[in-house]
Amino acid sequence: MYLREFIEIAVLHFLAVASPGPDFAVTARYSLAYGRRIGRYVALGIGAGILIHVAYSLLGVTLIIHRYQWVYASLLLLGALYLGWIGWQAIQAKPASQAPEAAAAAGELSRAKAFRVGFITNGLNVKATLFFMALFTAIIDPTTPTWIKTSYGLYMAVATAAWFTLLATALTIGPIYERIWRFGHWLDRLMGAILLLLCVKLINDWWQVIQVLVSGD
Repeated sequence: MYLREFIEIAVLHFLAVASPGPDFAVTARYSLAYGRRIGRYVALGIGAGILIHVAYSLLGVTLIIHRYQWVYASLLLLGALYLGWIGWQAIQAKPASQAPEAAAAAGELSRAKAFRVGFITNGLNVKATLFFMALFTAIIDPTTPTWIKTSYGLYMAVATAAWFTLLATALTIGPIYERIWRFGHWLDRLMGAILLLLCVKLINDWWQVIQVLVSGD
C-alpha cells in the first residue's frame, strides 16, 4: 500500500518540481549571476523550504488554509511581494565587471544568504502550498502513519534539492557558462521580468480571493 502511495507521490512531485515556477527562476537567476556554488546553495535552501510545507501539512495546517480563505489570501500576498522584490532587484542588473567566480569570492553574495533566498522563496511559494494541500488531503491516506508521511516529506526535500542542484550545475557548465555569462545581465533581467510577472499573477489571484471574501460567497 505504502509503496504504491510513494510512487504516486514521487511522480506527482517530479512533475511539480520540473514545471517552471519561482524556484526555477530564482535558481537560474542566482546561478547565472553568481556562479555554480551560489546556485547550489540556493538549491539547498529550496529543498529545505520543502520541510516548511511538510511540517504544516503534518500538523493539519493545510486544512486551516483550505478552510479559511483569508489565510490563503495572506500567503498569496506575501509570496507576491517577495517575488516582486527579488524580480525588481534582478531587472536592474548591470553588466558584470569581473568573472562570476571572482565576484562570488569577493563576497557579493554569501552562501548563507543564497541558502536563505532559496529557503524563503520555496517557503512562500504558493504553488508548493497548493501542491501539499492536494497531496495531504487527496493522495496520502489519512490512516498512513505519521512516520511514513514524514519519510515522504524528507524524500521530497532531498529530491527537490537534488533537482535544483542539477539545474544550477547544468547552467554553469564550462564554456557554455562563460558564453552565457557575457550576456548574464540580460538573462538576469529576463528572470527578473518572469518573477515580476509571477508577482502580478499572484496579486491578481489575491485580489480574486479578496473579492470572494468581501462578497461573502
